[in-house]
Amino acid sequence: MGVNIQFSQSYFWLNSWILANVLQLATQDFCDRFVDYRIDPGRRLYDQMVMAARSGVANIAEGSARHSTSIETEMRLLDVARASFDELQGDIFNFLLRKKADVWAIGNPDREAIWQMRLDTPQYSNSYLHDAALHILAQKAKFAPWLASDKPEIAANALLVLCFRENRMLQSQIESQLDSFRETGGFTENMTAERLEARKSQATAEGAPTCPKCGKPMFKRMQKKGQMQGREFWGCSDYPRCNGLLPIKPNQV
Repeated sequence: MGVNIQFSQSYFWLNSWILANVLQLATQDFCDRFVDYRIDPGRRLYDQMVMAARSGVANIAEGSARHSTSIETEMRLLDVARASFDELQGDIFNFLLRKKADVWAIGNPDREAIWQMRLDTPQYSNSYLHDAALHILAQKAKFAPWLASDKPEIAANALLVLCFRENRMLQSQIESQLDSFRETGGFTENMTAERLEARKSQATAEGAPTCPKCGKPMFKRMQKKGQMQGREFWGCSDYPRCNGLLPIKPNQV
C-alpha cells in the first residue's frame, strides 16, 4: 500500500535524489578501496570526493523542501547540487588520468549499459525511511557489475557515467522549475505580488494620485536618509522600473 509522504520528504520520489544516494554510497566504497595513501597521502582527495557526493544529496533534499516557499531557492540549491557532482566528476576524471586509464567513449558497451539502466519506481509504506533505504540499495545493486569491480578503472568509469547521468537529471529539473517559475512564480514571489496588490487597493482607497510618468497608483513612502529624512512622499508602485515621485500635500498627510 502506498503512502502520502509529507511534502518536506517529497524528494524521496525523485530519481535524481535516489541516484545521488547511489553515487554517495558508491563514492565512499570507491574511495575506501582505491584512494589510498599512495595517491592521496593527506586524504584530501578522499575527503573531497566523499563530501562532494554528500553535498549533492543534501542540496537536492533541501531544495525540494523549499519548493513550497520559493522555487527560486529550489533552483539555486539544485544548481549547487549539480556543481557538487561536477566537482566529483572532475576528481574521478583526474584519477583516471593519473592511472593512464582509458576513459570510456560514447558507444562503449559498458558506458551505454550504465547510461540506459532504468531505475525502479519506489514503493513506500508508512515505514518510508526503511523502504527508501531498501530501494536505494536495490538500485545500487543494478550497477554492481561495474561499481564492485576489482579494477579501479572500471569502477571509476562507472562513477563517471553516473555523474553525467545525475547532472542530466538535475539540469532537467532546473529547466522544469524555471518554466514553472516563469509562469506562476513561487510562494515568496506570489506573496510579494499579493502584498503589492493590497497596497495598491489601499492607495486607491486613500485617494492616492496616479504616477505622472506611467499612470500606475502611487504609494506613500518615507525618505530614509539625507536632509529630507523622515519626510513622506508619493512614490510609484512600479518602482524601481518607474521612479515617478510627487510631494504629499498638507491635506493628504
